[in-house]
Amino acid sequence: MKTAFIFPGQGSQSVGMGKALAEPYLDQANAILGFDLKKIVLEGPEEELKKTEIQQPAILTVSVAAFELLKGRNTPLPSAVAGHSLGEYSALVAAGAISFQAAVKIVNLRGKFMQEAVPFGQGAMSAVLGADNAVIEQICREVGGVWPANFNSPGQVVISGKKESVAAAGEKLKTAGAKKIVPLPVSAPFHCPLMQPAADKLKVELDKIEIKDAQIPVVANVTADYVTKGSEIKDLLVKQVTAPVRWEDSVKKLAHDGVSSFVEVGPGKVLSGLIKKIDPKVEVKTYDNIK
Repeated sequence: MKTAFIFPGQGSQSVGMGKALAEPYLDQANAILGFDLKKIVLEGPEEELKKTEIQQPAILTVSVAAFELLKGRNTPLPSAVAGHSLGEYSALVAAGAISFQAAVKIVNLRGKFMQEAVPFGQGAMSAVLGADNAVIEQICREVGGVWPANFNSPGQVVISGKKESVAAAGEKLKTAGAKKIVPLPVSAPFHCPLMQPAADKLKVELDKIEIKDAQIPVVANVTADYVTKGSEIKDLLVKQVTAPVRWEDSVKKLAHDGVSSFVEVGPGKVLSGLIKKIDPKVEVKTYDNIK
């Protein structure tokens, strides 16, 4: 039976996550980042943990700690790994392509760059439920200034862009038959061309770190296909900032290639829920129910 480890992205955080499990890794992160990430993760306040530049290294650190826990239990390594947006960095650490130390620093900067790319309040994201992907893409093109950002599961797509454009697209999509439009509580319009300034800055920082060839195949968000070469990984991480997350296609790719068991490695169960909608036949577990 083939297994894939999957790593969560933003929105999976909670105050107290990783207690006991991740504390040594949070200590390492503190030393790298120069601020007390550990205190924010374990004690809050929640508003501080929600900040993009804090949330990203926090989730990555807890996810890597969960992966190391599985390794310590001699859990067999997976056939492939994947992560949702930020989670792709956790997957790359697990695959041996990026060191934990480099990843923590990079995702903190990535969060800052993404927050700075669009002035606060000018961007937005909404989840579109129960609409056809082609219809969503067409309406986004018609409205302009808004793009599909996350293809999460059948009937769940997130759109991202200028605040007024996201609202206008939402109204058009409701008229076109979408079941529900849910505005998301995010601080910036992620995974759309408005993030280009963040992508440019991130490229400069990625050029400073070593990205090795992955020892485990990684399914990239941008292509929903495998990547192992370090140089290709770097290019895809830059593109990932402005490109949609093709999560549904990524899971389908893994299932098509014989993966029948998925393990969510990190805080929360967001990806487990999505995978059950994408392919009800596969087995889905979280890292803490594997003994």
